[in-house]
Amino acid sequence: MTESRSGFVTFVGRPNVGKSTLTNALVGEKVAITSDKPQTTRRAIRGILNRPAGQLIIVDTPGIHKPRTLLGQRLNDLVEQVLGDVDAICFLVPATEKVGPGDRRIAASLDGYGRAKKVAIVTKTDIAGRDQITERLLEVDSLREDWAAVIPLSALASDDADEHRQLDVLADELLALMPVGPPLYEEGVVTDESLEDRIAEIIREAALEGVRDELPHSIAVTIEDIAERDTGSMTDIHANLVVERDSQKAIIIGHKGSRLRDVGARARAQIEPLVGTNVFLKLHVRVAKEWQRDPKQLGRLGF
Repeated sequence: MTESRSGFVTFVGRPNVGKSTLTNALVGEKVAITSDKPQTTRRAIRGILNRPAGQLIIVDTPGIHKPRTLLGQRLNDLVEQVLGDVDAICFLVPATEKVGPGDRRIAASLDGYGRAKKVAIVTKTDIAGRDQITERLLEVDSLREDWAAVIPLSALASDDADEHRQLDVLADELLALMPVGPPLYEEGVVTDESLEDRIAEIIREAALEGVRDELPHSIAVTIEDIAERDTGSMTDIHANLVVERDSQKAIIIGHKGSRLRDVGARARAQIEPLVGTNVFLKLHVRVAKEWQRDPKQLGRLGF
């Protein structure tokens, strides 16, 4: 009988290479929010994948970047801490983009994490041509001599059986690299994120949709209260959308509150299946001047 394995794996790469999308695809449920805006992920979010051979705990982290604020530095520090603790590090490169200086820098930086096995993944193969994929695999393979595996795949939902098989191949390859040991989480658990944190992230994801480039970094969400009504059919949620300037507050609210209503509707559609009841969602937009650079405000916001 094969011994059960369990351990921790994380994904690294430039911002917006698909780390959160791949985390969700492997877990089989949305545990990390996704957006085309860089620096969407702000915490170490654990997704749990159970397989016959064992259990993978996937730690989704912010993208490695050059920090311009105290928040940015703290996010980089978080990534370094996670990289030092995991059993395997997966380096992601999109098939649609040539390997650049940022990719080389990140691949070289993995030397600093000697205990972790390294795996290279070429993502977004669903929108790349065969020649592009081949070229990217060769480029990525040449970045390091110690890759435990180099795997092309697409994390997006598809009817293509080959793409589903590649996700299975990745899961099996990663489990084979994990230490022998029992599962660390009970079966059926998909994340250790609290309900409050998951709701806050869903609201932030809804707020990120369609905003201008300078705004995403300035948005934070705090939950004031979650309370189920006595009838059991409705949950009241009060949340704050925090921005840095009055002009940003106006953008989030929109003309006569139209944009804020859209944010609420998008968020509510995802929150209701999570809590199992209808939801009354009350959103309040408040300004915390330059919170990304203020240690006290970062602490209040959980960073």
